[in-house]
Amino acid sequence: MVLEKNRSTEDIYLVGIGVSPGIAIGQVNLLDHRYPVYEFFIEADEIDAEIERFRHAVAQAATQLQRIKERVSGQVHLREHLYILDTHKLILEDEMLVGATETAIRTQRNAESALRQVLKNLRSLFDNIEDEYLRERRSDVDAVGERLLRILCGAAEQLTSRVEKESIIVAHDLSPAETMQVDRSRVLGFLTDKGGRTSHTAILARSLDIPAVVGLETITSQVEDRQTIIVDGESGIVILNPSTATINEYQDRKKHLAQLAQELEDYRNLEAVTTDGVRISLCGNLEMESEFKLAHKHGVEGIGLYRTEFLYLGRQQPPTEEEQFEAYCSALDKIGGQPITIRTLDIGGDKFVAGLNLDDEANPAMGLRAIRFSLQEENLFRVQLRAILRASGRGPVRIMFPMISGVAEIRACKRILREVITELEQEGLACNPDIPVGIMIETPSAVMIAPFLAQEVDFFSIGTNDLIQYFLAVDRGNQHVAYLYDPFHPAILRALKMTCDAAHAAGISVCICGEMAGEPLYTLVLIGLGLDGLSMNPSCVPRVKRVLRHVSKQQGEALVEKLLQLPTSKEVSATIDQQMRVLLPDLFARPLL
Repeated sequence: MVLEKNRSTEDIYLVGIGVSPGIAIGQVNLLDHRYPVYEFFIEADEIDAEIERFRHAVAQAATQLQRIKERVSGQVHLREHLYILDTHKLILEDEMLVGATETAIRTQRNAESALRQVLKNLRSLFDNIEDEYLRERRSDVDAVGERLLRILCGAAEQLTSRVEKESIIVAHDLSPAETMQVDRSRVLGFLTDKGGRTSHTAILARSLDIPAVVGLETITSQVEDRQTIIVDGESGIVILNPSTATINEYQDRKKHLAQLAQELEDYRNLEAVTTDGVRISLCGNLEMESEFKLAHKHGVEGIGLYRTEFLYLGRQQPPTEEEQFEAYCSALDKIGGQPITIRTLDIGGDKFVAGLNLDDEANPAMGLRAIRFSLQEENLFRVQLRAILRASGRGPVRIMFPMISGVAEIRACKRILREVITELEQEGLACNPDIPVGIMIETPSAVMIAPFLAQEVDFFSIGTNDLIQYFLAVDRGNQHVAYLYDPFHPAILRALKMTCDAAHAAGISVCICGEMAGEPLYTLVLIGLGLDGLSMNPSCVPRVKRVLRHVSKQQGEALVEKLLQLPTSKEVSATIDQQMRVLLPDLFARPLL
């Protein structure tokens, strides 16, 4: 947690990750997840009884999850998230958790000790995953493990439904089951030590329309029950002991945001076009079924990034061609015939498929992952290409290859793609032989040879999350250097400009599908750089569209020209902030720390 500054002797400002917009002002309700866990070795003749005790805990956990599902299934806003509870029930049947724990018990550990060791091993696998969404799925395993440990230790089930008065829940973490059971009439907001933008707590908080800030690291040790706090779920700001003046200020902002949210509803069906008539495509980054409803609600124009890794996650064997084909066709149906860009597998297979048995890597971020892995595991790659191509016979599908670093890689991908198209045609299976082919620009080498790459493909999609990390040599997950991860770094602006210029010189389109796309503060800059499209979390679309419809591309180009002359990210950031406050003061009138 970062202590930013005190505006008075009362106000203490903390900054976390804002994951669900809105402002909450109220008193703390501190949930204590602590309970004693005893770990010890058992005698050989106690092993069978200990395994039976563990199995009983598994059965009890499944019963609890089913009971929670029945309790919340009548709430319309949560129905689309019930699959999370089903996922947790499936984890209770997974050999990687249950079977491994029983095996560990046979080494004469008690159930708690065995379970903790297995959970530690599983966490290490997830920690090596680059994709933030998939890395956050570790929380599912943690939630199931926590539930089992509570049962084994005889601790009471944590029930957020028992909150007795309006308050802001503060916890080390909240499982999906705990989050689902909150009473929206009493819970004003969430604050947690753990979590990220794509954690289930964050996703559910948005569905519940409850302001939430996560990743505060030590919030549970810095607050007390009934202490007054303010939560700004938009900026990630949390204020402890707010003064009367600060409370009044945030109450005014809360009214303003409510009015603004109402105005944004009017933008759903409007075109994403600048004041000088430039059309910008606004698409969604999607994969979960629940996200498709959000896409329609917020007026996305297709799927700019359809992640496929979830199909491989936590399986003993890779998904079959038919399983993938059905998933892609389902996505086409749910998006209502709008275009969908499917990204091929973007992770090292050893972290997903047990049967591949790849060696652990010292630096997986720069190792055998993404397209490198697909080209090595060509049979796996061909199965996915067949499924994508068959889906292209059902609707407007584009294919996108991740982490391309050179021309040879894209040519190898296109060769295999052509061979698969020929196979399908010979088998009489429908596909689009002219399926648009694109690549992710995520590495410095791809930026530097973008003119050559642009001659090979139909479109570019810039993955700014990885591009920034690799360009600045900064590990976003390393708390010691994360502050250096800066989208406003002059080098990043130049990299984006070079990529856009190369794409347009070759007559192909270029979009962004990283987090930068969904930040309204960046919108004018991205237009000025020459982006043709932006793909983002669907909930970000209305505000980005509002910015688009109130600015011109000419204004963006003038701003970019000025930014490219600045030597530091601090100057770049200040210039952008000042410009946006002038152009759209009601949207960017947030307090500066």
